[in-house]
Amino acid sequence: MQNVLVRPQTAVIQPSGSLHSGNVITFQHQLNAAIVSEQHSGLLVDMAQVESIDSDGLMALVSGLSMSQRLNKRFSLCSVSHSVRIILELTQLDRAFEILEGRSTPTEAMV
Repeated sequence: MQNVLVRPQTAVIQPSGSLHSGNVITFQHQLNAAIVSEQHSGLLVDMAQVESIDSDGLMALVSGLSMSQRLNKRFSLCSVSHSVRIILELTQLDRAFEILEGRSTPTEAMV
């Protein structure tokens, strides 16, 4: 289950559990809706409650990043767990994403 919080200029999506082929479609729809919304200019994915991620989950994040770039919107990840960070590093996606330590810094920076 994911929660979507909207802050001025920034949407925050909070996935939890595992991001995998069984639930990635719902997650992708939430990402897309937040990205194309004209209410904000950035998206922050709070990964604090994500325990694991598979290739489908990674592809959803990459797709969201790509869409954000096409629309000139900021796309960031925050609070990435150690296990998910290792996957991002092994796939070298840590170089593609803006990864922030916590939620307070990015919101202020994204406004």
